[in-house]
Amino acid sequence: MLLTEKVAGPRVLLLAGRNWRVTWIDWKRRRCFVEPSDLPGKARWFGAAVGGTSFELSRACRSVLLGESPEVELTDRAVRGLAEARDDDVGSVHPGGLVISRDGEDVRWWTWAGYRANAVLAATLAGVTDEKQRFQDDWIRLRSDLTRDIWRSGVTDAAERLCLPDVDERALRGLKFSEALPERLAMATLAARLADLENAAAVLDEPVRFMG
Repeated sequence: MLLTEKVAGPRVLLLAGRNWRVTWIDWKRRRCFVEPSDLPGKARWFGAAVGGTSFELSRACRSVLLGESPEVELTDRAVRGLAEARDDDVGSVHPGGLVISRDGEDVRWWTWAGYRANAVLAATLAGVTDEKQRFQDDWIRLRSDLTRDIWRSGVTDAAERLCLPDVDERALRGLKFSEALPERLAMATLAARLADLENAAAVLDEPVRFMG
């Protein structure tokens, strides 16, 4: 965490779900002393790793929402929590296939494919996805005027023409030895690391249901 930027007023951090006010920093020993605070804190972490969940973890979440439960004894609180989660996400999963949901102009394809696979799918289906290509680990936002015909046309042969995801130029700062590489090669290296081509292709073969 960077502690070198200038901050007006007290410096408050958010760690482990609690707010902490910095009382003193021992720069020589690299120690930060804090105390509990009622002021809102911030958590800002910088690193070269790509965030987001994997395909396996995302699919495990989908399985739980579809009714699968871990083979362990659950507390009453956990049972209630699972029931609430399944009620809240009833429109995002279906045992017969993946879901495309519509809520007004908000159209989402619930892939449950993880960050890397969704990055590939968002780049590949540029004519079907939202112009800003917003996506999360479990869904990709699609164009608001999507129809079944537009969908079928957009995904035809898509598994055979997968694209590497776009990479923000700022990410190059986290690539080791990036100064020794041509920028184009460095960007291609990061895109290849970010991509999950295998699972992206598998998702395109799954049936899709339109809901909402």
